[in-house]
Amino acid sequence: METTAGLPPDPSDNPNDVVSDGSSPETDVTLSPTQPENHISDPKNFAENHLPHSSETQSPPPNTTLDAPVSDSQDDSSEPIPEDTLDEQPANPNSTDPAPPPKRRRRRKRFFTEINGNPSFRRHKVAGGLSKEVDVEALIAISVGFPVDSLTEEEIEANVVGTIGGAEQANYIVVRNHILARWRSNVDVWLTPEHALQSIRAEHKLLVDAAYNFLLEHGYINFGLAPAIKEAQMAKHERAEKANVVVIGAGLAGLVAARQLVGMGFKVVILEGRARPGGRVKTRMMKGEGVVAAADVGGSVLTGINGNPLGVLARQLGLPLHKVRDICPLYLPDGQTVDSEIDSRVEVSFNKLLDRVCKLRQAMIEEVKSVDVNLGTALEAFRHAYKVAEEPQERMLLNWHLANLEYANASLMSNLSMAYWDQDDPYEMGGDHCFIPGGNDTFIRELSKDLPIFYERTVDSIRYGVDGVIIYASGQEFRGDMALCTVPLGVLKKGSIEFVPELPQRKKDAVQRLGYGLLNKVALLFPYNFWGGEIDTFGHLTENSSMRGEFFLFYSYSSVSGGPLLIALVAGDAAVKFETMSPVESVKRVLEILRGIFHPKGIVVPDPVKAVCTRWGKDCFTYGSYSYVAVGSSGDDYDILAESIGDGRVFFAGEATNKQYPATMHGAFLSGMREAANILRVAKRRSLSLTDKVNNDIEEHDDLTKLYDTPDLTFGSFSVLFDPRSNDLESLSLLRVKFHGPKLGSCFLCLYGLISRKQAIELSELDDDGKRMEILYQNCRVRFVGRKGLPEAGDSLITHIKTARSEITVGV
Repeated sequence: METTAGLPPDPSDNPNDVVSDGSSPETDVTLSPTQPENHISDPKNFAENHLPHSSETQSPPPNTTLDAPVSDSQDDSSEPIPEDTLDEQPANPNSTDPAPPPKRRRRRKRFFTEINGNPSFRRHKVAGGLSKEVDVEALIAISVGFPVDSLTEEEIEANVVGTIGGAEQANYIVVRNHILARWRSNVDVWLTPEHALQSIRAEHKLLVDAAYNFLLEHGYINFGLAPAIKEAQMAKHERAEKANVVVIGAGLAGLVAARQLVGMGFKVVILEGRARPGGRVKTRMMKGEGVVAAADVGGSVLTGINGNPLGVLARQLGLPLHKVRDICPLYLPDGQTVDSEIDSRVEVSFNKLLDRVCKLRQAMIEEVKSVDVNLGTALEAFRHAYKVAEEPQERMLLNWHLANLEYANASLMSNLSMAYWDQDDPYEMGGDHCFIPGGNDTFIRELSKDLPIFYERTVDSIRYGVDGVIIYASGQEFRGDMALCTVPLGVLKKGSIEFVPELPQRKKDAVQRLGYGLLNKVALLFPYNFWGGEIDTFGHLTENSSMRGEFFLFYSYSSVSGGPLLIALVAGDAAVKFETMSPVESVKRVLEILRGIFHPKGIVVPDPVKAVCTRWGKDCFTYGSYSYVAVGSSGDDYDILAESIGDGRVFFAGEATNKQYPATMHGAFLSGMREAANILRVAKRRSLSLTDKVNNDIEEHDDLTKLYDTPDLTFGSFSVLFDPRSNDLESLSLLRVKFHGPKLGSCFLCLYGLISRKQAIELSELDDDGKRMEILYQNCRVRFVGRKGLPEAGDSLITHIKTARSEITVGV
């Protein structure tokens, strides 16, 4: 790093040093470099600010020397954000101490609801002692969310079997699991029904068809970005003409749904308020002083690779997965490593507290329905009762665990529902937690290719009715048959979008009940890696319990980002206060903590060449990071948010509509797949209804045509049917006139009118159709209509004629 002759004044004393642009969520501030030897120097060494252009590319640019800006950006991380450091790290030029002792990586959200303890996730033997291969296939089905020995609600609704339960269902499940496992073994090819049948007896063809169609339409197979998959989708549906769908939001849910709908033959347009796709998934390219790194300032971790659709995309794109290692040393405020014995003791006590809360809530739910308290109050009550963490260091450790829990839920402990805060734990995907080298923007770029996206179109109003939807966005009007709304829960809470008619009260109540929290990050690009390559994460303890979430956890991204990158997390109450601080002050605070940890070890902590601070709470397209179950809410509210409105005109997707996988990238992905299937189902239903209506019309027309094959009276272009119930001259008759002409070609047009029997006889005595029409219009004032335009008296007359003629036929 280059050095400077002198140090500029501290910009924190000058409010003009931080440049803020209300139209952009990112602001940059410049740091002045210092001498590497001066590792004890005062961190107040910041220079004037500037706003460089943000790069959205992921390929490292040529080495350049830049000032070190600090910037604001948005963020949404769904889980802790560690990173794999299997690759060799840059050497620390001045490290004198060995790396900190390894410590188990802290668990995320799952504390006392374990997958192995949940019946849906145990390794079951399939009924009848099926082969090991079938059992493995069942495990693959379980990994993507299918129950062990029953059907999903979607499968039941799709009528995949004639009878629920019994042998047919058991056989269907085996067939479904086999098809799913077969495609998952090679996700680069399009699996056809013929391929699926190759290893299944022909007698089960109907089950194969049912399972294959269900898996295909619901996005369990033949999805993604492999060339063969995309080509097959286009070929399969190139002649299909289905409804028009307006997708609101180009985040993961919107992009996935749009691609799936296009592949199904729908006409799709996407409206995105930002100037980029991705929503809360954003990779920021950071560069300076000859180093570059791709920082995921939004969603970043693949939380469990087994069954994860993002893992499928990674395989199709040939992207390596970097496993997160399970070590996380913790440091006291004075930089000393936490005593391992005390650390283990407090962690055990913390988990026991959660166990006791679990037992309490079970008892409360059984005895007192609809009673809920916040998780923080319950934990503190048990902590006090059992005298847990009464020593200062133990209390700091406990606060660190609480901060980690607030991070996993994006909210304060006092906001979390004791009863349902971890309702999604039984569904958590198994396998390693991984990162994609270069950032998740790789997924976004590929998913958004060739899709019709209108950027900088902020949706103001969604109007829906029996005729379709009208979307007003940035002064433009977009019409469609259906709309898919994928905006974050924070936008719905804010009421930024007008719905006409209003959202149902049931949905509005769920929007208010469900929580939407905040997580922020500071991404720091350094000139070299000074923290070492032996760890992926390390934590920092604080004596101030109200700020326990402030930079409590650091993640090393060196081996996946392309450069020496650290990301510090800000959770809980600290995440809210963080957004009121200047970026300069935030970076100064991070550097103080890092130097407090590494200076006693004789390790220099240089100034970063660039820093990015997120401000997700102030982002008008998110107003936060991700959802959580608040006090008074439950997992059912996720399902309510997912419900369509307007009799299948407006649909909803996004992580906050996914009860099983909320607050995750794959949750958003799967919700997009889910709603694409729902839109297809509704479109089919409407198509069938229209077909039935047309068929009924044709049948009624054919029946009437048959009646006129033997009319009671005929003359010229006219035919008459008399009322069989009476010979009275004033009784009604049904008159038909048949029009021919060159414009009709070989076809003809029939119109009908009601006249008396007497008038019909008088018309038959005339010798010219022109005169007959004149009399009908002027004297009789007959109004000719099509079959559907006949009044009730006409329909009644036709019914009586049909009945009388059928009785004659039976008599014969």
